[in-house]
Amino acid sequence: MLKSLRRKFVAIIMALVGIVLVSVVGGSYLSSRQTQRELVNEALERNLVGSVYDFPRIGGPFMDDREDQPDHGRANVLILAIDLDSSGMVLATNNAPVIIDSTALSNLLASILQSDANSMWDESSHIAWMREQRTSGSWRVVIADTSAVDVSLHSLMVKDIAIIAAAMGVLLVIALFLSTWVLKPVEAAWEQQRQFIADASHELKTPLAVIIANTQILQADKAIPTESMRWVQSTADESAHMKSLVEELLELARTDETTAGAKDVMRSEAVDFSTMVENAALEFDAIAFERGSLIEQSVDEGVCVQGDPEWLGRLCKILIDNACKYSSPGSPVRVELHRENKRCTLSVNNQGNVIDPADLPHVFDRFYRTDKARSRDAHTGGFGLGLAIAKGICTSHGGNISVQSNETEGTTFVVTLPTQS
Repeated sequence: MLKSLRRKFVAIIMALVGIVLVSVVGGSYLSSRQTQRELVNEALERNLVGSVYDFPRIGGPFMDDREDQPDHGRANVLILAIDLDSSGMVLATNNAPVIIDSTALSNLLASILQSDANSMWDESSHIAWMREQRTSGSWRVVIADTSAVDVSLHSLMVKDIAIIAAAMGVLLVIALFLSTWVLKPVEAAWEQQRQFIADASHELKTPLAVIIANTQILQADKAIPTESMRWVQSTADESAHMKSLVEELLELARTDETTAGAKDVMRSEAVDFSTMVENAALEFDAIAFERGSLIEQSVDEGVCVQGDPEWLGRLCKILIDNACKYSSPGSPVRVELHRENKRCTLSVNNQGNVIDPADLPHVFDRFYRTDKARSRDAHTGGFGLGLAIAKGICTSHGGNISVQSNETEGTTFVVTLPTQS
């Protein structure tokens, strides 16, 4: 549980800071990109007016004192200005120091004149152009070489990506350190709780054994009046319940130790899970029969998992026992085990009272019972620990468990475990 909590903590920090970082750096890049494009567009617009023979000036104001004489050199972009007649024949150029194949230029001018747009930015060819038709029917076409702008933007994008990657790497290290530091009190409290359950359960075993032994002696004593024997029987029943609770608490403590990383608590060996599921279903067949029902099986052969056979057997029994207890009289209990790639899925379904949607997130909580009115009787008795133990067993074996419940399909518990390759 603590490992999962730590992973969630790190994931949340990485996601939140990552979103902010990408937004800031991405916004800066988009702003730079927009600025560069505006400069190129401004240079194109300035060369649409005036004479094609105007030369750019070095230094000085951006706009000449005369409003009809724009500054063609404001943007550091190489501009080729061309005047064309109405038929597309070149009349004049600004003699910009550019080298371009005459055929390529003719094709470019033809595509510009045929275009429906008055401007275009072609990043693949590193060219931007604008056109304007004069009242006489002639055209002014200005073409800008955007190679320097495109290279600059590409370099900026690469640097931004590198900055984000480096920042996320540093953030990951910091988040891992912070998660360890922040969760230390939680880890300490969790360890104290686990140790308390284990110690209390062990301490209760001895007095419980004495109480059970004494009640058995009293039950065998014929001298005790019948009226008094009912108190002895009540003590025996409650001590049996208490023994079951202590055993479940001990088992829960063992699963907690394994989940926390203890290596010597759980055995690890190859388990024929198919046979184990079939045997567990057969064991509870009599219980299902008492309720006028049958256990229907669909088990793939040869499904093997790596784990503790005692715990895996306990997992199967918890789920099938739970399904038999809460199934409607006469309805079947379906047990299915199927292999899916490198994992297997065990599902146990019964038709009975539907679990309320508000209770579904809590069915695996400790001491939680969906029906608060049920007492601990022979059919539905329990302490609300069985499903918590089942979840602990699944987690310690690298799997997961979930539940679905609705009126149409009934209640289905689904366990997914990794299989042996």
